[in-house]
Amino acid sequence: MRVVTAEEMKALERTAIEDYGIPGLVLMENAGRHVVEVVKQVLGDVRDKTVTVFIGKGNNGGDGLVVARHLLNMGAVVKLLALANIEEISGDAAINLEIWRKMEQKIYSLQHGDGINIVRLILMNTDLIVDAIYGTGFKGKIGEKAGRIIEVLNGSGKPIVAVDIPSGLEADSGRVNGPCIQADHTVAFGLPKLGLILEPGADYAGNLHVVDISIPSGLVEKDGPQRYLTTRELVKEWMPNRRSSAHKGDFGRVLVVAGSRGMTGAASLCGEAALRVGAGLVTVAVPETLHSIMEAKLTEVMTAPLPDSGNGKLVREAKQRIISLLEDKDVLAIGPGLSTDPEVVALVKELLPAVHVPCVLDADALNALAGDGETLRKVQAPVVVTPHPGEMARLTGTKIREIQHDRLVVAANAAAAWNVVVLLKGARTVVAAPKGAVFINPTGNPGMATAGSGDVLTGAVAALMAQGLEASRAAAAGAYIHGLAGDLAARRKGMIGLVAGDIAAALPEATMEIG
Repeated sequence: MRVVTAEEMKALERTAIEDYGIPGLVLMENAGRHVVEVVKQVLGDVRDKTVTVFIGKGNNGGDGLVVARHLLNMGAVVKLLALANIEEISGDAAINLEIWRKMEQKIYSLQHGDGINIVRLILMNTDLIVDAIYGTGFKGKIGEKAGRIIEVLNGSGKPIVAVDIPSGLEADSGRVNGPCIQADHTVAFGLPKLGLILEPGADYAGNLHVVDISIPSGLVEKDGPQRYLTTRELVKEWMPNRRSSAHKGDFGRVLVVAGSRGMTGAASLCGEAALRVGAGLVTVAVPETLHSIMEAKLTEVMTAPLPDSGNGKLVREAKQRIISLLEDKDVLAIGPGLSTDPEVVALVKELLPAVHVPCVLDADALNALAGDGETLRKVQAPVVVTPHPGEMARLTGTKIREIQHDRLVVAANAAAAWNVVVLLKGARTVVAAPKGAVFINPTGNPGMATAGSGDVLTGAVAALMAQGLEASRAAAAGAYIHGLAGDLAARRKGMIGLVAGDIAAALPEATMEIG
């Protein structure tokens, strides 16, 4: 599913109106009816239920007027409150205002006076609030009076359904610069806006419903920015089919180079995850002084010893042994728990340009390349890098706050500069491909912020690449499956105390749920 900016969505609507002849009133009517359906999901039978609709002066307010009319016709008690000068309502919204007046219904203006007491009084007997105050064109900070009203709405304890976007949320960035509606449900028209997908906007949006308002499908699917929300349907489409005659070799062979003294768990989690996401054969190669530990620790995963320094850390001489192990492998996953020992850094920098199979780089493999995009550009096979914001800051020589300020742009620029797929971890993981496609992942939860979670993700991505998925699809699908596994595990065990092993154990269930 494409994700758009406010201006991109307006352009689609404008083309639908001007080139296809679809009246704006039709789009507004369809939008309002979809909001009503969500209201009915929340309240059930709306007859005799009280719904308070807050509107502004723009088209968002017009959508709210449609909602009010349909709910009234269904037998609901509707209170309509305007936070703008009613006489400034224009265009299609004004037509819907006139219909409301001809139905001999009241509209309360909060334009003059404080209005707070009126709002509090009305909310005492309200079952649900509809927010149609500000639309996707909003930027900046809510005014003081509207801000106070929004705080009252948020504190009312009543369910809130936002029309297209919560008032106070910036549609293109997800940023909030002051009071903002904390919606339980947001009904997004046509396509989701970036601000509804990115944090913190996603938290304010609540449950997101993306609805069709009759913009022609050919328009929606037309070439535009390659910016997508990863969905279950998309991942299902990408997942490889398994023939009844298949054998383990058909599902790919993964080599995991990982681990150091005290960090054997990272290696085992990565290897186990690769198997659980469907790789046919997985070998975990570790420093030879730790090899016996790994043999005892792992059952289904094969192991291989690599030259080390005697203290459980790899040395650069391990390069030739790794190259030899890769001769019958389809993918290399390298980095979890390797350490930042100078010998490890040298090994990573010398090894990568000599590798001819797709690679997934994580953790200490990324730390070894801090500020060194040149080595990444030398790799002769597809590469996925999986940094968290701190690792990304080291790779790019910037600050974490700069990474987090505009994650999509940072990931996309790095992918283009290094000619790799960048999987930037965090709330709403971003996957950027070198040629411009960007995927935003909706799955996952705060309980996954736990040691080893990233190692599980690396194994999942490597497994999908081994099964033949193109690098950016493997990264996007891996992030989705990993997050879904975390959600399933959290559903059973809660987020507090969730560990990486719980996520790894839930991976097969996650792939099964995708179908």
